[in-house]
Order: sequence, then C-alpha cells, then structure tokens
Amino acid sequence: MASTREIRRRIRSVGNMQQITRAMEMVSAAKMRKAQQRVTASRPYSDQLRQIMSDLATQQPDPEQLAQFPLLQKRPVQNLELIVVTPDRGLTGALNTNILRRGSRFILEEAGAPVQVIAVGKKARDYFVRTRQDVVAEFIGIGDDVSLDAVRPIADIAIDDFASGKVDAVYVVYSRFVNTLIQRPEVMQILPVEPPPAHEGYADYIFEPTPEDVLNNLLPRYVEVQLYQTILEGLASEHSARMVAMRSASDNAKEIQQELTLSYNKARQAQITREVSEIAAGANAMAG
Repeated sequence: MASTREIRRRIRSVGNMQQITRAMEMVSAAKMRKAQQRVTASRPYSDQLRQIMSDLATQQPDPEQLAQFPLLQKRPVQNLELIVVTPDRGLTGALNTNILRRGSRFILEEAGAPVQVIAVGKKARDYFVRTRQDVVAEFIGIGDDVSLDAVRPIADIAIDDFASGKVDAVYVVYSRFVNTLIQRPEVMQILPVEPPPAHEGYADYIFEPTPEDVLNNLLPRYVEVQLYQTILEGLASEHSARMVAMRSASDNAKEIQQELTLSYNKARQAQITREVSEIAAGANAMAG
C-alpha cells in the first residue's frame, strides 16, 4: 500500500487537474454559446441565398443553358478534391477521430477516383500528411472569430481547381452541429453546384443586368457561404465536444479524488492502529 505522503500528493495532483478541466469546461461553454449563436444567425442568410439561386435557375429556359456556367458543369469524375475541416487542437473526445475516419472512408471507399486534400485545421493537416495523402493546401489557425474573408482563400482554391479542370468535383467533410451532445461528421458536395429545386411561387424579380450575369457572379459567393457554414458548424461542434470532454474529465477526477481519500483514510487508520499497538507493546514490556 502506498504511504500516506504519496496518497496526499496524488490527491493534490488530481485536485489541481480537476481545477484545470473545470476551467476549460467553463471557457468551452462560453465559446460554445457564441458559436451556436453564429450558426443560428448565419442560417437565414444561407437559406435566402439558396432561394435566390433557385429563382435564378428557374428563370433559365432549359437545362442546356445552365451548362454555360462553369461552376454548374457536370463532367465525368476523374479527379476529386476533398476539403477536410477539423479543429486545430485536441481535447475534444472522439470528434477529431470521427471526422478523420469519415474523410478516410470517403477517400478509400466512396471516391472512386484519385483525391487531393485541402486541410482546414491542424488535426486534418497532421493526419493526412502522416498517412501520405496528396495535401495540396492547408489552412491553420483560422480561429473562433472566422469571417467570410478568412474562408474566401479556401473557396478560391476549390473554385480555381474545378474551373480549370484540375478536379471534376469538390467535397467537404465537416462535423455538423446537432446539439451539445451530438456532432455528426458529414460529407457534402460543393462543386459542381447543384441548383436547389425550384419552389412553387418563386419571386419574379427584375435582375440587372441579366439573370445570367447575376447567377454567374452569385455562384462563387454561394460556394463561399457553403464553406463558411461548414466551418461555423465545426466550431460549434468543437467547443461542444470539448465542454463535454472536460466535464467528463472533471467528474472522473472527482471520483479518483474520492477513492484516493478513502485509501488515505484507510492508510492513516492502519498507521494509527500500528502506532497504538507499538505503544501498548512497549508499555507491556516496561511493566513486565
């Protein structure tokens, strides 16, 4: 059995660790609330942009005319590009593992063609470099206050690669935020752009200069917003997963501390009993 001094040292260490994990839990909870608000606030804009895309696509006379837009062109898939969105840091439970596993499954089982990777986040970069995938670009340290300006370079690479014919489709793997306890890794195609289905009673806007020009200029913005939304979802997922992981770590530390306290009390009681026995034996020896 460990000595009482060693047990006290362990109790102090576990207590210090519990304070750290508790503080990290509180920080993650605050960041999670902010990230959730940003995800919620961005959805109406994304929905409205999708509706305008549908209206513009509806005004085109036939599917063949839609083919004149570079970002709408469908062609046989010979090369793919995969954008993988992960956090830069760990301590998020199984979040990073689930995203990377989903990306690997897409590359190995679903793509059906050579895949080049754009890594968004240090964990994605490290994993795909270590597994010798074709990483063509990396974006590290985007931070919590991500903006469309920060996302635009990622979208520009994807758009240029697709428009130039270097790749024939672009997908993104990210963690979709469902709620505090559920973050679901998903794969979404962003290029070629799939026009949303036309809805009944679409708005009969007057577009200047022409609907075609507006659609052509709107398509890159649509790709940017799609990527921006996935990164916001990833941030909300990251902070939620880290908060849950730190809460679990705090609870485990508390249980360990209780077990160590019980062990300390037993060790202390055994020490006291031994000392009393020694005193009694010494007293008996002197009396004899």
